[in-house]
This record gives sequence, structure tokens and C-alpha cells, in this order.
Amino acid sequence: MKIEDLIAQIRQKKSFLCVGLDTDIDKIPEHLLKEKDPIFAFNKAIIDATHSYCVAYKPNIAFYEAYGIEGWKSLERTMEYLNTKHPEIFTIADAKRGDIGNTSTRYAKAFFETMAFDSITIAPYMGKDSVEPFLEFEDRHTILLALTSNQGAFDFQTKNVDGQELYKEVLSVSKTYKGSERLMYVVGATKASYLEDIRKIVPESFLLVPGVGAQGGSLQEVCKYGITKNVGLLVNSSRGIIYASTGNDFAEAAAKKAYEIQQEMQIELSKIK
Repeated sequence: MKIEDLIAQIRQKKSFLCVGLDTDIDKIPEHLLKEKDPIFAFNKAIIDATHSYCVAYKPNIAFYEAYGIEGWKSLERTMEYLNTKHPEIFTIADAKRGDIGNTSTRYAKAFFETMAFDSITIAPYMGKDSVEPFLEFEDRHTILLALTSNQGAFDFQTKNVDGQELYKEVLSVSKTYKGSERLMYVVGATKASYLEDIRKIVPESFLLVPGVGAQGGSLQEVCKYGITKNVGLLVNSSRGIIYASTGNDFAEAAAKKAYEIQQEMQIELSKIK
């Protein structure tokens, strides 16, 4: 997907919501367990209920890998459904991959070609030759982990390295990579005050922002420091939407929660000059 198409969808839906499909078979409504593929049945219902209010879906790959080949089949069915029914919606493989060049190339083929995702999250710790293979794919996007929303982010990401915090070094150096125009970055909503400095380094890049909702991040704070004239944000909510109810009304509850967030986003979008 071209970035222009993502921006157009954001403007059309007045939303920059990403719904995280972190589908845990232990948490989905009990009646779905009778289905041939409970995970896909849950995902399909969530997608049908929320697609009008979001511009992206982000399956966390761990929730599918955990169930072996059957989990991968559920993910494959989910992607086929999304790409067939809602090809305009941006898809993110939350896989956090990153390895030496030839291995990264295979990861890229797996998620961009075989699974037909629009983007993938990548851990940048191994540097340039682990990232650039993903950047070779036209109209596909690589989302580098820059400053994450978990408590352990402070173990390394904010450490001072030669006078600059490590996450800032990641941002700065990644701009020199071949194909860097296809880079996006993960910045946790629980670190919203850091966005002001981040925008000085990557003023226009799209940021994937987890942590709004269940993790306590503030949408208004994220927008205050991070929004751009082309929005430049994909704000993710996973548990807060997909597990809004564990009863038979789970899809309706998810739609209600997604709509509420979309309405907040519409207000923030109206402030862009």
C-alpha cells in the first residue's frame, strides 16, 4: 500500500485507529470454541464490526504461532479475508523480526509475499543489514521499534550513548538506510512526552503508537506532541477493543469501543491546520 492511500483512508474515515488482533483462545467467547477455526471466527466478527472505524489491523504473530500450524492457518485465513473484503485497510504483522541479511530477506518474503501484509514490525538491534532487506519491497513498510510502551524500555532504549539516548540514535541512523522512505516507527503512548523530541528527528514519518487504552496511554497527549499535517500516526488499541466483552455481544461491544475512539480521533483531526 502506498502511504498516500493510507493518508486518504485516514481522511475519509476521520480515524487513525489500528485494531490489534491479539487473539487469545483462552479469552474469546466460549460459544466460538465450537467453530472449526475459533480464532478466525473471532477475528472475522471483530473485523466485520470495526472496519468502518479503523484504518489498520495488527495481528500480533505470537498469538498465532502459539497454536502451531493451525494458528498459522488462522492467520492466513484472517489475512485472506482482510485483503479480499477490505483491501484498503493497512495491515501490520506485529512480528518484531530482525536478523542477518539473508534471514531478514526470508522473513520479508514470508510476511510481504506469502502472507501479503502491508508492513511488519522490526527490532533494529542488529543494525543496517538486518533492516534493509525489508526496505527493498516497494509499497511495503518497515516499522522499527524505537521507544516501546513496556517498563523494560528503560533498560536500553533511553540509555545515553555518546551524548544521545539510544532510541534517538536508532531514529537518526535509520534515516541513512537505503529505502528509508518506507520506514515507520513504534513509539509507545505511555511515552507521549518523548514525541516532541522524536518529531525533531523524524518530522513526517508515520508512528505506530501502542499503549492507548488498556496500558493507560492518552490519545490527546499523543496527538499534542506527535500529530502532523498528514496525521503521521496509527494509534493501536488491542485488548481494550477486542475484549470489550467476553459474552455473545463481543462484536457489538468492540464496535462501540472502536466508534468511541474514532470519535475522539475525529476531534483531534479537526485541530490540524
